[in-house]
Amino acid sequence: MIKLIASDLDGTLLQNGAQTLTPRAVPLIRRLAACGIIFAAASGRQYPNLVRLFGEAAGDMAFLCENGAFVIYKDKIIAKSCMELADAKKLVEDILARGDCEVLISGESTSYVLPKNKSFLDHMQNTVKNNVRVIENLSDIPEEIIKVSAYERTGIQNSASYFLPRWQDTLKCTVSDFHWIDFVRRDVNKGSALTALLSFLHIGADETAAFGDNYNDLEMLSFVGTGIVMENSAPEIFNRYPFHTTCVEDTLECFYKRRIKDPEAAIQ
Repeated sequence: MIKLIASDLDGTLLQNGAQTLTPRAVPLIRRLAACGIIFAAASGRQYPNLVRLFGEAAGDMAFLCENGAFVIYKDKIIAKSCMELADAKKLVEDILARGDCEVLISGESTSYVLPKNKSFLDHMQNTVKNNVRVIENLSDIPEEIIKVSAYERTGIQNSASYFLPRWQDTLKCTVSDFHWIDFVRRDVNKGSALTALLSFLHIGADETAAFGDNYNDLEMLSFVGTGIVMENSAPEIFNRYPFHTTCVEDTLECFYKRRIKDPEAAIQ
């Protein structure tokens, strides 16, 4: 019996660059919660951003934030993985030295930026809707760093081939969408975050489903009993998993209807 459903956001629950949920999503998540299925948002986004995004459904949800570096359920921190300050400092310097790349530094509830271009700050505040603070150097950050990200407006593929060989032996490096590459501790990913959450909730991997579309979803999709990928996923992702969907909400509706029809049934 499925007890928890985790979903990536950008490219999965949020399609075509959307920054808001469809009208169906929140009511569906609340209906799932009412019949005993927890919904977990698994994203590279920060926690306050996700709470605002899910609105009235957030109180019943779990959050695998910052690509798994920060896990929270009903305002309780389940796991938090911080980067070594020396690694973070060197990486930030590397990103800032790279052409048009912008850097985003993540704490628990605030993103810190040293913007080269005002449009990046505007994008993070008004499009992504993060809590953002402009700093002059890392010493201005009053907390531990849990993730560092590089952003390139014209596409991170321009710089991924530069960053990956330099950092993949030190940090977990993941291209998370067209514009972003994320860096966290090597032992951190959405799968490790979900493992911590399920252990806390006493839920088995075979009682869990997950949706994803990109390389930063691989560990999560492979860990759960039912991994579901989007039809427009990268071929390497699409071909790994037998369950596909074009719309997360449609599949959530199926989970809900199956649970209501037979509360004890395993959802395949």
